[in-house]
Order: sequence, then structure tokens, then C-alpha cells
Amino acid sequence: MSLTAILFLIVLGIILFYVEFLIIPGVTIAGITGAILIVVGIYFGYKEYGTPVGHYILGSTAIISIFSVVIMLRSKTWEKIALRSKIEGKTSTSLDSEINVGDTGETVTRLNPYGKALINNKFYEVKSSSSYIDPKTKIEVKKIDRSHLIVKPLN
Repeated sequence: MSLTAILFLIVLGIILFYVEFLIIPGVTIAGITGAILIVVGIYFGYKEYGTPVGHYILGSTAIISIFSVVIMLRSKTWEKIALRSKIEGKTSTSLDSEINVGDTGETVTRLNPYGKALINNKFYEVKSSSSYIDPKTKIEVKKIDRSHLIVKPLN
């Protein structure tokens, strides 16, 4: 195999790697084929031209790969193809307007320590302040922490 064919295999392998990283998400045929082409090119470099030339081919491949990644990162190539859309919106994370400390309710599921409870005729995801609370146990809201309700059993 000629040196030109070996270099062509390696360059094509590196190009397929970049196609994999920049265009096609996940591990696909392009990345696997690129890795195989690089390995085959380096293998034939060792086989056809001996150890010294094989070392030069291996070192050159590593240097070119690292150098091209650095160039791409510095030129902000990743930003040119990155998704730029933003999700704008607000969630109602405060339960202060719906529930007050001291309100009572009943657990629907076992609180282990999280579970569902019915408070003021609405279902909420709640957290037990103690260990476990069985279903259909009367509870009281002990604390409201942004979007979390911390409850304790009424005993």
C-alpha cells in the first residue's frame, strides 16, 4: 500500500470523526468507520514501512488530531452549530398562595419520605418530616419550602 493511500485513510478517518462530533449526534457509522480507517491506516504504515515510519505516522496522526480539535475549539466552531433557542417561561414554584402552614390533609400514598397527599381538596407531592407515613394518615403542613411541602403526622 502506498504512503498516499495510508495518509488518505487516516485523513478520511479524521474527517469522519469530525462529521460524527459536529453533525451526527451519538455513536454512529461515521465515528466507527473513522476509527477503523485511522487504525487501518496506522497498521499499514507499520506493516509496509517498518517501525520508524509507523511511529512517525502514529505521532503525526495524534498531533494533527489534537491540533485540529484545539483549532476548532478556539475558532468557536461548536458555537456556530450549537442550538441557540431559549425556553422562556415561568413556573409557579411558590405554594404560599394555595397552602398555609398548619393546613391539614390526608396522605394518599405512603410517604417514603416523598409521596402524594390531599390537602385543601388538591393533590400535592409532599415530604415527610419524620420517617415513613402510611396511606390515609391525617397530616399537617409543617413547612413550605418554595415548591416543597413538608408535613408531619397528626398524632
